[in-house]
Amino acid sequence: MAAALTVAGALTVAAGWSVGAGSRPDPPARVGEAAADASTTWRWSLPPGFPEPQVPADNPMSVAKVELGRRLFFDPRLSRGDAISCATCHRPELAFTDGRARPEGVTGVLHPRSAMSLVNVAYAETLGWDDPNVTRLEDQLLTPLFGHDPVEMGMQRDAVALDRFRQDADVSRLFDAAFTGPLTGLGHASSGDPVTWDHVAQAIAAYERTLIFGDTAFDRTWHRGDEGALTPAARRGMRLFFGNRLACGHCHGGFNLSGPTRHVGSTPRPPIFHNTGLYNLDGRYPSDNPGLARHTAQPADDGRFKTPTLRNVTRTAPYFHDGSAATLDDVLDHYAAGGRRLEAGRYAGDGSQHPNRDPLVRGFLLTAQERADLLAFLAALEDSAF
Repeated sequence: MAAALTVAGALTVAAGWSVGAGSRPDPPARVGEAAADASTTWRWSLPPGFPEPQVPADNPMSVAKVELGRRLFFDPRLSRGDAISCATCHRPELAFTDGRARPEGVTGVLHPRSAMSLVNVAYAETLGWDDPNVTRLEDQLLTPLFGHDPVEMGMQRDAVALDRFRQDADVSRLFDAAFTGPLTGLGHASSGDPVTWDHVAQAIAAYERTLIFGDTAFDRTWHRGDEGALTPAARRGMRLFFGNRLACGHCHGGFNLSGPTRHVGSTPRPPIFHNTGLYNLDGRYPSDNPGLARHTAQPADDGRFKTPTLRNVTRTAPYFHDGSAATLDDVLDHYAAGGRRLEAGRYAGDGSQHPNRDPLVRGFLLTAQERADLLAFLAALEDSAF
C-alpha cells in the first residue's frame, strides 16, 4: 500500500474498514460502535521521499477524527436538499476530481474553475486555483459549504443540518469520539456539544490530509532506484519533461510534481502563480475568472493560476483551470504553441501577445516520438493504489 496511515493497535474498526489511503473510497455502511477514541496514537507511514505533512496545532490528527471526516466527505446531508457531497466533485476514482470542465452546484450554477485534485493536498502551500490567502484545509472547506458566489453546496450556517447529525446515532458517536479527549484541538474540548460546524471542517480536513499517494513507476525509479519501473519510452519522456528545452519541471517540480509544497521542515515562502498563455476572451481572462488578479486587483496578475500536481494526471481530464483542454494531447499542443490566443471566436496557437505570459512558456517543436514519450511519462505518474 503506497501511503497507508497506520495506528498503534489497529487500523480496522468493527465495521471492517480502514482509514488508510489505500482502503476502499466509499464510506462504510456501519460506523462508530467500536470507533477508536481521539487519543489513539497517530503515525504517518509515508512513501519514500515524502516529508511529513504539516498539521495545524489546533486540529491534531486522530483515528476517530479521520473516520468522522471520511464519513462526512461522502455525506450529501452537507448540501442543500441532500443533493451532493464533497465526493461529488472530488471522486476518488478520478484522483479526487469530477471529470467535468466546470463543477455544478446545487442550484445548477457552474463554477468558473474546475475541481482541483485532492491527491496529496496535505502538502499544498495554497488551496484552490487563484487565492493566495487560503492556506488551511479547515478554512477552504467553508467556501464550498457556505459560499454564495457561486453557490456550491448551498448550506446555511445554522443548526438544522447539525441536528440531523446529532440524531444519527452512528455519526453522533463519531463526533463524540473525535472531539472528546486530549487530541481534540485547542479551544474546542470545553464547548460541550461536539457537533459543530468547526468540527465538521476539522474532521474533513483531517481526512483530506490522509489522501497521500506516491507509488508510481516514477517514484519507484526516482526514490527507490528501481531501474525497471519506467519503460524506455517513459524514461525518454522524463528526460524531456525535466530538460531545459521543454522546462515542464520548472513548474511541475519536486516530489509532488506541482508548485511549492508545505511540510514539516519547509521554509515558509510566498505562493507562486503562473500565466501559461491560456486566455479566454480576446487575449484576456473574463472578469469573473482572471486568476490571481481577482484577489490582488493588479493587472500583472491577470491570468496567473496555481500549478496543480500531475500525479494521476491521466485520470483528471479535462485540464487547466477552466477545463478547456480535453486531453493531454491538447495540453501538449497548448505548450508547444507557447500559449494561445483568440481568433474569430476560436482559440489559436501562439500566445505571445499576452504581456503576462511566463517566459518559460515559449513554445517548442515535438517529433511524433517525443510526443509519445512524454505521454508515456505522464502515464507513469499513475498510482496503482487508486
